[in-house]
Amino acid sequence: MKVQTFLTVLTVVNSALLICSLSQPRPVAAEVAGVLRGRALEIVDDHGRVRSTISVLPADPAYKMPDGTTGFPETVLFRLINSKGQPNVKIESTDGGSAMGLVGEAGNALIQAKGAGASVTVHNKDGREQLIKP
Repeated sequence: MKVQTFLTVLTVVNSALLICSLSQPRPVAAEVAGVLRGRALEIVDDHGRVRSTISVLPADPAYKMPDGTTGFPETVLFRLINSKGQPNVKIESTDGGSAMGLVGEAGNALIQAKGAGASVTVHNKDGREQLIKP
């Protein structure tokens, strides 16, 4: 009988401790990560299609540029991609400057600030182009 009494008292004490610990309000502390680190980031939609990327592209000293120069610098590239998989917004940053390209059905625009110069180039769907330089 002593064992049964001891177990009953122990159960009552444990129940009292449980009720006391559950009844005390505690501040909820959400742990916040300081920094998200990685080599690239992709955001996908509900269908699993990539809709946005941020990536670091390595330098390529042998790359032939459209203007005839050689070499492609290390580039950080941010893309916003439409539902058809085509990038509509591109923002890039290099040691030499930055650029932003906007693409739409009516045409596209390129804003550049590289080296000592800056420019805005607008292309219409019908092939007309306008270049603005300060």
